[in-house]
Amino acid sequence: MNNAARISVRTSGSTDVSSIHLGKGEQDVHLLSKYGNRHGLIAGATGTGKSVSLMVLAEGFSRMGVPVFLSDVKGDLAGLSQAAAAPGEKLQARITRLGLVDWKPEANPVVLWDIYGDKGHPVRTTVSEMGPNLLTRLLELNEVQEGVLQVAFRVADDEGLLLLDLDDLRAMLTFVSEHAKEISAKYGLVSPQSIAAIQRALLHLENDGGGRFFGEPALDLADFMRQDMSGRGIINVLASE
Repeated sequence: MNNAARISVRTSGSTDVSSIHLGKGEQDVHLLSKYGNRHGLIAGATGTGKSVSLMVLAEGFSRMGVPVFLSDVKGDLAGLSQAAAAPGEKLQARITRLGLVDWKPEANPVVLWDIYGDKGHPVRTTVSEMGPNLLTRLLELNEVQEGVLQVAFRVADDEGLLLLDLDDLRAMLTFVSEHAKEISAKYGLVSPQSIAAIQRALLHLENDGGGRFFGEPALDLADFMRQDMSGRGIINVLASE
């Protein structure tokens, strides 16, 4: 077996939590936890078990106490939160073939996330935390418009104004426009045309639903790195259809 695959062969029936039981050929195949930080690829035709393999990995890391983040592009990973129904004939036959003597259906500690807040906890950030550089890319601004946006953020910082959502940013741009002469003298030229272009870009973003991404409470990455009361890693599933 290729050592680059970072897998090991173990005897059937092993319940070692330091490895994840991936499958069975002539012998059982496990992924050792110490190799869990390597890149990997699950590939195959439709119906060959790619999603199931992904869920097996997520469940295995969760049992080790390792938090997991999954981007659910097909909407079929949320089932990790529910215990499987009583095994039917096909599932029972597979359990027997794999030699899983201690298998039992169980739910996993899952937290659902959704940018729109419809299918899980809302994923939000504030305008201030995103900053002018990322916003420039998001709004597809040119170099001159980026400069005006940088000025708006700098003025907000100097004035102690917190930019939480798109309404706050619009108000800040309006303030910059109304005080363009004084602000241009201190921070650099700001033109009404550039401010208007940024306002139109914000309108397009809001029309596409982007306004729901900005606001409080802002997501902390530590929210993805938690364990439940039993020490299992939380499996975070982001709705990404």
